[in-house]
Amino acid sequence: MTLIKSISGIRGTIGGKPGEGLSPLDVVKFSAAYATWAKEKAGKENLTIVVGRDARISGAMVSSLVVATLTGMGCNVVNIGLATTPTTEIAVTEEKADGGIILTASHNPKQWNALKLLNASGEFLDAAEGARVLEIAESESFVFAEVDALGTVVEKDYTDTHIEHVLNLELVDVEAIRNAGFSVAVDAVNSVGGVAMPALFKALGIEKVVEINCEATGHFAHTPEPLPENLVETAEIIRNEKVDVGFVVDPDVDRLVIISEDGSMFNEEYTLVAVADYVLAHTPGNTVSNLSSSRALRDVTEKHGQSYAAGAVGEVNVVAKMRETNAVIGGEGNGGVIYPASHSGRDALVGAALFLSHLAKSGMKCSELRKTYPDYFISKNKIELTPDIDVDGVLVKVKEKYAAEQVTDIDGVKIDFADSWVHLRKSNTEPIIRIYAEAGSMEQAAGLAEEIIDQIKKMI
Repeated sequence: MTLIKSISGIRGTIGGKPGEGLSPLDVVKFSAAYATWAKEKAGKENLTIVVGRDARISGAMVSSLVVATLTGMGCNVVNIGLATTPTTEIAVTEEKADGGIILTASHNPKQWNALKLLNASGEFLDAAEGARVLEIAESESFVFAEVDALGTVVEKDYTDTHIEHVLNLELVDVEAIRNAGFSVAVDAVNSVGGVAMPALFKALGIEKVVEINCEATGHFAHTPEPLPENLVETAEIIRNEKVDVGFVVDPDVDRLVIISEDGSMFNEEYTLVAVADYVLAHTPGNTVSNLSSSRALRDVTEKHGQSYAAGAVGEVNVVAKMRETNAVIGGEGNGGVIYPASHSGRDALVGAALFLSHLAKSGMKCSELRKTYPDYFISKNKIELTPDIDVDGVLVKVKEKYAAEQVTDIDGVKIDFADSWVHLRKSNTEPIIRIYAEAGSMEQAAGLAEEIIDQIKKMI
């Protein structure tokens, strides 16, 4: 059993003893703590909170606990049921709500679930806000409402609203997409993307939509993180179906991976690169990604005569950096596209619509479009942590060893070499150290990562 309490929410495996897994008692405690924080933030008692969830097997159970706890705290709940993370974010602002809770463990396997917490702007809590929620939960300093002050529940579906929002974006060229006569495939790993993504493509005028794992059962057909090694069968289906492009989303649909018509991986890092190329061609401005993302975004940004900046890993950190630099497009190299003209959250629906607009106007095949971007290769690795490992001490030693290189330590340790980089950081969502390395070939990237991993193993 695992329970991870962090500033970004509470995440854990279902079952086990309270405090050791994501038990019903833990769900209630953190929901009550969040409601207490939201009341403090809003300066009032009568709140409206949006609740949405992905299709995980535990989703209905966890949702019922969260909704009941919020009403028990005197909050009125807008329960939007099966909904993507970006749909829930949009619903918060549409409802003029005081916050929201998304029930999803993102790319984690089916035994996991999580409470991801939103503020009144439909954005994730910052570090101080998240720390306050943890403090309230730890002290259990929450007070439930008396019977006459219990909250109410209304149920709504926001998927169509989200799709309409996407279609109304200025740079989403519905006519160009329709005229291109595209056929597409989508792998939704048996979660809520199976509801949202095919509906989006049909609204864009795409007649042939090949649905792969689109039944929202929560029984993931493959490992849910959309990495190449998990998408071998999906790529084969896309190639055999002879569609123009394939899309893969994670269980909560904030990450978008593209597969070309020949079954080759467009590469998750290049989702943001391609979308940024399209946006910058029509809207000059700056870009932002996190420290673990490819240099390709920097190259494309500079090609358009604009400036690139890097933020710490985590959506809230990228959004903060985007605001600081007035970025017009940004996101994370895991396929997360953040387009401020829409909203400040990773959104696979927005990413897919912008990419299809780009592909339609380019007149190229998907594989041809990919070849127009500089080639970088990232080796993504991890080291499992045990309680006795001093992660901070290890990172200090790595920083000291490479002091002669360009080192950034705003989020773990990133070492920039002339033609490559490596980034080490402790995960916020899993008990691991992530080691990402990028170079001009996969062999070079893997070799650099392996060198660092060997040194870490000696240190621990």
